[in-house]
Amino acid sequence: MRLTCAIIDDEPLAVELMESYVHKTPFLELKASFGSGVAACEALREETRVIFTTAFTQYAVEGFRVRVLDYLLKPISYADFLEAADKALGWFEMKRRAEALPPAGKEPQSIFVRTEYRLQQIELERITYIEGLKDYVKIHVDNQPGPILSLMNLKALEEQLPPDRFVRIHRSYIIQPSKMQAIERNRVVIGKEYLPVSESYRQTFYTFLVAHSLLF
Repeated sequence: MRLTCAIIDDEPLAVELMESYVHKTPFLELKASFGSGVAACEALREETRVIFTTAFTQYAVEGFRVRVLDYLLKPISYADFLEAADKALGWFEMKRRAEALPPAGKEPQSIFVRTEYRLQQIELERITYIEGLKDYVKIHVDNQPGPILSLMNLKALEEQLPPDRFVRIHRSYIIQPSKMQAIERNRVVIGKEYLPVSESYRQTFYTFLVAHSLLF
């Protein structure tokens, strides 16, 4: 996901600094710079959100009263700028995900996961299995040479998946049973991969198979 942004400041040097920060940030695209808020108001859209910059902390408090996303206290370092920009990215990602939710009673056909600086949509039908590796997951999908990496834990991703399509077979694996080729010696065969079914998840796994008429 990329964000378009504008810079508003009556100090040319401050504008120049902010422009350099925007150009260094991969997920930001600069649309315009303005010397006053009046000029900017005519060009900004209604869904625009503000990151307030000020040299005085008391004005920062005023900024929060008008619901700005964040504030930056001058002099502004790139690290502080990037942290605020990342907060804005997260806000718009959540807004986009909320808008993408299906109507009540309709099962979702895809999920969104964060990969680097974008939110990637993955069709549920393409997912074969998901592998958890400490602080991130590998999502293996059909017709793709490598897995999709996302910085999140397996439990958080599991909560997004429809429970009637996916089941956990191990503390490190979630599978889509319809993608299985075989089950042998407490291992699931998906493509060329042999995934272990751990003892703690075995009963849940077999109950799932019986309940969905995948095991007789």
